[in-house]
Amino acid sequence: MRRLTFLLLPLMVALLFTCSNEPVEFTNNYNIIPFPQSLQELEGQFVLNDNTTLAALGADEGVQRIVSDFAEELRSKSDLELPVSTGVLTAPISFGLDPSIENPEGYTLQITADEIQARASTAKGLFYAIQTLRQLLSNAGGDVWYFSAATIADAPRFPYRGMHLDVARHFHPVETVKAMIDQLAYHKMNTFHWHLTEDQGWRIEIKAFPKLTEVGAYRDGTLIGHYNDQPHQFDGKRYGGFYTQDQIREVVQYAADRHIEIIPEIELPGHAQAALAAYPELGCDGGPYEVWQKWGVSDNVFCPTETTFEFLEKVFDEVVELFPSKYIHIGGDECPKTKWKESAFCQQLMQEEGLKDEYELQSYFIRRVESYLNSKGKQIIGWDEILEGGIAPNATIMSWRGIEGGIEAAKAGHDVIMTPTSHCYLDYYQSDHPDEPLAIGGFLPLEKVYGYEPIPAELSEEEAKYVLGTQVNLWTEYIPTREKLDYMLFPRLCASAEVGWTEERDFSGFVQRLIPHMTRLEEMGIQPANHLYDIKSSISGGSGIVQVDLQALAKDATIHYTADGTVPTTASDVYPGPLNVTNTATIQAQCFLDGEAVGRPWQQQVNWHLAAGGGINLVEEPHPKYSSGGRTALINGINGSDDRYGDAEWLGFDGKDCVAIINMGTAKTLSQARFRFFKGEGQWIYLPKSIKISASPNGRMWVDVGQMGAVQGDTKVVSTAVSLQSVSAKFLKVEIENYGIIPEGEQGGGNPAWLFVDEISIY
Repeated sequence: MRRLTFLLLPLMVALLFTCSNEPVEFTNNYNIIPFPQSLQELEGQFVLNDNTTLAALGADEGVQRIVSDFAEELRSKSDLELPVSTGVLTAPISFGLDPSIENPEGYTLQITADEIQARASTAKGLFYAIQTLRQLLSNAGGDVWYFSAATIADAPRFPYRGMHLDVARHFHPVETVKAMIDQLAYHKMNTFHWHLTEDQGWRIEIKAFPKLTEVGAYRDGTLIGHYNDQPHQFDGKRYGGFYTQDQIREVVQYAADRHIEIIPEIELPGHAQAALAAYPELGCDGGPYEVWQKWGVSDNVFCPTETTFEFLEKVFDEVVELFPSKYIHIGGDECPKTKWKESAFCQQLMQEEGLKDEYELQSYFIRRVESYLNSKGKQIIGWDEILEGGIAPNATIMSWRGIEGGIEAAKAGHDVIMTPTSHCYLDYYQSDHPDEPLAIGGFLPLEKVYGYEPIPAELSEEEAKYVLGTQVNLWTEYIPTREKLDYMLFPRLCASAEVGWTEERDFSGFVQRLIPHMTRLEEMGIQPANHLYDIKSSISGGSGIVQVDLQALAKDATIHYTADGTVPTTASDVYPGPLNVTNTATIQAQCFLDGEAVGRPWQQQVNWHLAAGGGINLVEEPHPKYSSGGRTALINGINGSDDRYGDAEWLGFDGKDCVAIINMGTAKTLSQARFRFFKGEGQWIYLPKSIKISASPNGRMWVDVGQMGAVQGDTKVVSTAVSLQSVSAKFLKVEIENYGIIPEGEQGGGNPAWLFVDEISIY
């Protein structure tokens, strides 16, 4: 029976007495993440006691090892001696292989008051059964530990459930990597994608090329603050590190013991400046190069010479010996073509090989590498740019720039791993609270991660079979420490784990299970971001009002609020539902649980103007990734963040103009229009080329009332004002012209610029 509602079965039964004769009460809890495909709740509990033993049925060494490890964990929790028997013997808790269970990662659990039976067709399936038992283990007080009774039949939805960690921008030691592997196993994820090389550092020892780590693993400084902060400043401190081959082997075995495959990534042909710093002859202009100190994408890439291919083949000779994985990830993303266009060698090679442009040259590069890795018994994975210029014959695609690359690859019969920025990039901000620590940009809250559907609707049932699964990615430009790593990963990793595993999902139930799960994470040394009691606002407008809707993810708290700028207490009004605002106001709110403030306080300033709460239409809709606030976000009287463009107030237009028709409800006399724009040229976000404003009494006859040329400014958020002719109008047409194509030589050169617009205030 599929269990969709839960989670606390109200069974409070006094069954035992402690040594002090105090009754012990049990509550059946089924707070499992990811949630099983089928869970039937039963009455009763299996209680650990002095007679509890475990049996690993059969002679499988893998089963015996995981059962022994589990027994040791139970001993450490309960202080009970829990012996393990092996062979054909049974025991109160038994683990055995059952070939009738079809999915090699599937398992069944039968938990009653008398016994626990775990069955699977492989040791891996039993390992996942143990992860479920670890989460079911509960404490009734003192030394009384128990499992809630249940019948569970479980197996993953997708065969690939992964996490990517970039250790090149910021290096994370072996202990941290192992801690992340532990968490992947605990959440039934089976792949760790280890991003080992970049412009900013080469992190893997290659004995044939010692300078890769002697030179390439260290940079002479690191960017201070955000890439968008101008001018760039650097700390001037030598920074780096790398993994020896012995450490690599140690981590690979550690992961294998937890049924996790590690896929290494060696970036090519771009993101290669650290390698070029060590061996400049691999570049197109001979250098000299330095390990890059800033973020972004360097124009210095591998040159497709025979020297380069010989170098890469020797590198991969060592990589394939270290990693037994089926796949090797070769990157293939964000490869600027500037140096290739300037290189006489590259142009001659293109002519000799019949390649029409540099995109086909990249495909030629990828195919050469794929052919060599195929000869070593490996398959390649590449980011979706390897589709450009023609896909390599046997490549698997990671679709990151959206879902389009995944759709194209699946329709062409290639395996796909879905990892779009919109739902899977955990280096994005997870909260719009002003106290959030620095992140790269974007906005990806917990509920959006959880809401991702990896199978695109555009695929047929047959094409959908090529979608292997999904992966979350953590790039570490702004993640230098273990503490920050935990904060950015958890609990969003938990949400992704359930996306990859569980067929039918329910976010409200997930949040209920997550509340106690956060305590588990903390007990294991993880420091998660707890936004469950942070208040989130949803702002809408129309009919002359701005409506403010408040909620928290966790539903067991009460929201109190004020509208006069004072700090809320339990004596303040209880939030009754959406608040209708019709003038300038400062609203504050706070969650309270058992009389205590929980979560961070929330505050919102509404700055009323002539168009606030009016109607608005857009000729071109903003990009779906940057449109969560809807079109009314442009005229709701609320300013977006001054530091980041990913919150609901900022609307992003990819290569498009922003043309808005505003209905102010009644005719009003105009004097000025004020605008807020985001500037982040390192992230392809440019200020507009021009602004034009027209007015109309009826929405049909328009007269120009104001304009200005290119908007100028050096701060991240640029505010500007346009004087308007003093006319009476009900309708305004605002035309904001996109910058256009980014100049060559700049980040994103040759691509359309983004335009980010916040409030359009009319006075």
